[in-house]
Amino acid sequence: MRVLVVEDERVMADAIATGLRREAMAVDIAYDGAGALERAMVNEYDVVILDRDLPKVHGDEVCRTLVARRYGARILMLTAAGELEDKVAGLNLGADDYLAKPFAFKELIARVRALGRRVAAPLPPVLARAGIELDPNRFTVTREGRPVELTRKEFAVLEVLMAAEGVVVSSEQLLEKAWDEHIDPFTNVVRVTMMTLRKKLGDPPVIETVPGVGYRL
Repeated sequence: MRVLVVEDERVMADAIATGLRREAMAVDIAYDGAGALERAMVNEYDVVILDRDLPKVHGDEVCRTLVARRYGARILMLTAAGELEDKVAGLNLGADDYLAKPFAFKELIARVRALGRRVAAPLPPVLARAGIELDPNRFTVTREGRPVELTRKEFAVLEVLMAAEGVVVSSEQLLEKAWDEHIDPFTNVVRVTMMTLRKKLGDPPVIETVPGVGYRL
């Protein structure tokens, strides 16, 4: 899952991004409304976490613009304005969810994951394929009942492959979903991650390389 955090308080924005990355999400940050719109026009996000009181372009206007352009991401407003009227106003702008500050980080994670599930076709809470079971909420992977210890990035890549349900996923799509905007598109990080992931999953191999196209599980 790829998330855009839009928050002008840099310490909070960085803390949220760090926490989401620990949950195997790819995260970009914008510190003002103008930056948020620029990134949204270039990158495809599953969820946008949006503060309302932003410099340059107000968060309400960012929300209106994304909704008007039928941007595919789900919008979670995260703001100190937590009165009932504020929540109603934010949802009426087109936001999909609203969470007031201060908040419990576990709740934020749960809401982001719930919104992410609405972007694509609904997926079961535990993904299962080729003897592998992946639980995104517990961050666990097993193969034929054997626990498999993965890094956050390996977990994210495996989650994308399993969610594709046998469809080939290109390296570009993996970079889009499992890494953030700072990754070099010409890097070999996908190939290297795939090598270590295959090794950890063990034999017989379950991840197929489709030459010139991508990868399939």
